[in-house]
Amino acid sequence: MPFVTIGINHNTAPVSLREKVAFTPDKLMQALNHFAQTDKNDEVVILSTCNRTEIYLASETIKRSNIVDWLSMFHDLGSPSELNGYLYEHKNDTSVKHLMRVASGLDSLVLGEPQILGQVKQAFNEAKRAGTVGPRFEKLFQSTFAVAKQVRTDTDIGASAVSVAFAAVQLSKKIFGKLSKSRCLLVGAGETIELVGQHLSENNIASITVANRTLENAKRLAEKYGGEAISITQVPSHLSASDIVISSTASALPIIGAGTVSTALKRRKQKPILLIDLAVPRDIETEVAELDEAYLYTVDDLQEIVASNIANREQAANQANDIIIERTDEFIKRLEQEQHVDLIKTYRIETQASANELLKKALISLEQGGDPEELLNEFNNKLTKQLMHGPTKALQEAIRRGDQDIMSVLKSTLIPNK
Repeated sequence: MPFVTIGINHNTAPVSLREKVAFTPDKLMQALNHFAQTDKNDEVVILSTCNRTEIYLASETIKRSNIVDWLSMFHDLGSPSELNGYLYEHKNDTSVKHLMRVASGLDSLVLGEPQILGQVKQAFNEAKRAGTVGPRFEKLFQSTFAVAKQVRTDTDIGASAVSVAFAAVQLSKKIFGKLSKSRCLLVGAGETIELVGQHLSENNIASITVANRTLENAKRLAEKYGGEAISITQVPSHLSASDIVISSTASALPIIGAGTVSTALKRRKQKPILLIDLAVPRDIETEVAELDEAYLYTVDDLQEIVASNIANREQAANQANDIIIERTDEFIKRLEQEQHVDLIKTYRIETQASANELLKKALISLEQGGDPEELLNEFNNKLTKQLMHGPTKALQEAIRRGDQDIMSVLKSTLIPNK
């Protein structure tokens, strides 16, 4: 089973090195075609994301040093030694298991993240377009996609939020149900708020308004999600129109006070507001939690949810690992059985071809006036020798190794009962 994986990821190398060996989409096809020329029998798939670059191979001959040299050359690293100590290698069943773990999100920076499966599928499809996928990888990757789907279906690996941004959106969904009729006010324009906006957009939030001290930054973020941008001084006038308020700024003092929220609630005729404060120091006064119909959650509240969810995902990951081990074994056994079937087919075809060739020669000699009895004896002797040659060698090898099981099978098969 000639499967090999050579890779580098967030666990083995810093981002400064990972970015050097990453394959951009416009370079991937060129890389696949170029690498395939190093070994005409190779099947190759290249997976390249922000956290990993991995080369998957189905090859009988290629060596690790060849792969490292090629990777270094393609990315103009100067010397392959720059990669030493950062690369990992998996072979055969370990390679199969690794691919299934990657596609299932078990090897990701965020345990159980779902995007990686789509990235593996895209890498596979790009390799098919490049013509570097053959029957072995077709079977392997289709089995991998089925395993990843089973992991998602049979475990809770992706069910729980493991970032405060995602937890904030999940909390909003618990309170409001579907977000398609909810309006959200985001206060701040940093990385956390940007991630919140992404999750809200993916959940079809009705509208997003972004407030920030620098209006240009608010506009940049709002445009990504088809929302509205306002200055931070306009927050009080927009609170009453917001069902959800999520804030994460670098302000040293609270920017949303209890009085402001109380006024907004009166304008909303006591329709509830969910307020989520992801900032440290806090952006929203703690007294807001005392107001009726105002539901305030802090970053500490969400961190408790995240910690609990991480524990749930780790438990789910153990279940997923059991599934992957079982399915890896099934795939390997199925592959070995197919190879044995192919071996039997080849043996039958070659044996039949040899018999046909001997028969053809005997018939020609017979047409030329040869003695039928002599020709039949010659045909019988030659055919017998050819049929005995392979089994005899197998039996001699089994005797040399003392392999009782094989000798028993050969004896029962080759020596018929009288």
